[in-house]
Amino acid sequence: MAHPVKRTSLWTNGLIWFGAALSLAEMQTGTYFSHLGLTGGLAAILLGHALGCVLLFAVGVIGGKTRKSAMETVKMSFGAKGGLLFAFLNIVQLLGWTGIMIYEGALAASTLFAGGRAFWCVLIGLLIIFWLALGVKGMGKLNSMIMVALLLLTIVLSYNVMQGEMLHVASAEPLPFSLALELSIAMPLSWLPLISDYTKEAASPVKATAVSVLVYGFTGCWMYAIGLVIALGFGEMDIAQIMLKAGLGVGGLLIILFSTVTTTFLDAYSAGVSSESLSAKIPGRTVAMGVTVLGTIGAIFLPLLDFTEFLYVIGSVFAPMVAVQLTDYFITGKNLAQRNFCVPNLVLWLTGFLLYRLLMQADLAVGSTLPTILITMALCMIVNTLRGKNAR
Repeated sequence: MAHPVKRTSLWTNGLIWFGAALSLAEMQTGTYFSHLGLTGGLAAILLGHALGCVLLFAVGVIGGKTRKSAMETVKMSFGAKGGLLFAFLNIVQLLGWTGIMIYEGALAASTLFAGGRAFWCVLIGLLIIFWLALGVKGMGKLNSMIMVALLLLTIVLSYNVMQGEMLHVASAEPLPFSLALELSIAMPLSWLPLISDYTKEAASPVKATAVSVLVYGFTGCWMYAIGLVIALGFGEMDIAQIMLKAGLGVGGLLIILFSTVTTTFLDAYSAGVSSESLSAKIPGRTVAMGVTVLGTIGAIFLPLLDFTEFLYVIGSVFAPMVAVQLTDYFITGKNLAQRNFCVPNLVLWLTGFLLYRLLMQADLAVGSTLPTILITMALCMIVNTLRGKNAR
C-alpha cells in the first residue's frame, strides 16, 4: 500500500523562510546603504524587497500548484534539456552562496571568539551537514526552538543597535539609489530558483507561499535595516564588532552560528534538488552534502567577503528567466514545453540577460531588474502570440 505524502504545514514553511532571511549576508548588505541616510536607505530596502517578494510569490505559486521543484518548473518554459542550463547555473549560484555564508559566519565568529577562521568554517560546515541529515521534514521541534531563540536574540540586538545616535556614515564607497535598489531586489531574487523546492511540499501551496514570502520579506527588511542602522549609528560595517559593542557576547555567537546554518542549509539542500533535475540518478542529499564540503573548503581558502557583484550577476541571470516563466504560466498559457529545447524562450532569456547588463551601465533611477522583467515579458508575449497559442 502506498503511503500518503507528508505535506509541510504553514508553520514549517514560515520557519524555513524566517531562517532564510535571518542571515549575516542580509545585515552586511544593509550596511552598504548608509550613504543614502536613514530615510533613503529604508526606502531602497522596502521598495526593493516589495518588488522582489512579488516575484518570489508568483514563482512559489507555480511550484506549489504543479507540485514541481523549482528547476522542474523552469523546464516547463525552456524545455527538458533547455532547463538544464538553469539547473546548472543555480547549482553554481548555490555553491557560491554556501561558500560566502560559511565565510561570513566563520569570520564573524573568529572575531568574537578564539579558534581561527578555519576552525569555525569546519564547525559551521558540520552543523549544516547535520541539518541536511535531518531534512526539511525532520527538523521539527529542534528547528522551532532555535528559531525562537534567534528571534529573541535578534530583538535584543535590534534594541541595542537602536541606542546609537545615527550620526556616522561607514566608510563604504558611495552607493547610488539605483544600485541600492538592485541590491535590495537581488536578495529575494536569489531565492527565486529555490522557493518551489519547498512550496511543492506544502499542504496548502498558495497559503504556504504567501506565508513564506511575507515572513521572508518582513525578516529580510528587518535584517537590512539592522545593517543600515549599524552603519549609521556606529560608523562600523563589521557585524561582529557591532555585536561586541552591543554587548551580546555568547548571544552574538549563537546568532552568527545558527543564522548561518539555517540560511546555508537551504542553499545546499536546493543545490541537491537542482542536481536531480540534471539527472534522476544523482542523489540530491549526497550532492547537498558535497556542496557543503566544497563551500567549506572555499570559505577556508578563498577571500569571499565582498559579494555585491555576485548579487548583480544573480539578478542578470534569474530576472529574465523568471520573466519568461511568469509570462508562460500566467499570461500566454504556453507552460507545457514538449521539446528538449524551447529556442524562442532561450533567446528571450539571453536578450533579457544582455539587457540587464546594459541597463546597469545606464544607472536608471528604477534600477535594472524591473525594466528588464517588464521588457522581457512584453517581448515574450509578442513572440508567443506570433507563434500561436499551441505551437511549440
